[in-house]
Amino acid sequence: MQYGICNLNIVPLRLDPSDASEMVSQVLYGDYFKVLEQRKKWSKIRIAFDNYEGWIDNKQFLLITKEDYLAFKDTPPVLLGDLIEYLVGENNELIPITLGANVGKATFLKHHFDGTKISGIKSREKLIETAFLYLNSPYLWGGKTPLGIDCSGFTQMVYKLNGYSLLRDASQQATQGEALSFIEESKPGDLAFFDNDEGAIIHVGIIMEDNYIIHSHGKVRIDRIDHSGIFNTDTKTYSHKLRVIKSLIP
Repeated sequence: MQYGICNLNIVPLRLDPSDASEMVSQVLYGDYFKVLEQRKKWSKIRIAFDNYEGWIDNKQFLLITKEDYLAFKDTPPVLLGDLIEYLVGENNELIPITLGANVGKATFLKHHFDGTKISGIKSREKLIETAFLYLNSPYLWGGKTPLGIDCSGFTQMVYKLNGYSLLRDASQQATQGEALSFIEESKPGDLAFFDNDEGAIIHVGIIMEDNYIIHSHGKVRIDRIDHSGIFNTDTKTYSHKLRVIKSLIP
């Protein structure tokens, strides 16, 4: 078994080992992982944070030792709290990073960082404040940054920045937490999940006060939510059918 760490910003994680393959997620600066299979140009990895798997270009990460990997797992993450920042490399070159990058690994990677850092578990009230940092970010399948983000990447990153662990896909996240019987029981920060006609979970968003929801659909936007689902304030139609609301924070 080999191990690796991402030393660049916003590296695509592919479904198959090809640049033309679907991007299923992104690997951010400081993310570390197990290397499950290594080929000449590509490696299949499993990210430590959420056990998500996919293929990454061998030119876009560094190999580390098992000891480093285990030490990282025992160290709480320190994340970038600004939308965009720069690291300084060994030769004084600038390395751009985005919100949620694990800057706690900068010293290990021989980079210097003196910007805004976030660590530890925050209160439930901070979730909505963090969610607003992504407002109007364009929807991007597999995206996890303000430059482009999908629905479950959005919820995962908002929770991660507040010290909580969510799985990567909406269907996976729906297996976490405690189900609520009625929307009236929900609190700001709870997650609402939505399904298609076949009953598969296809969308997730974050509940706000007064029956509003913030979610990534075209862009990160705020809409109304009721027992039927999400009512799009632009089109004046329902865009998603409500399946369940989950509470993950006491």
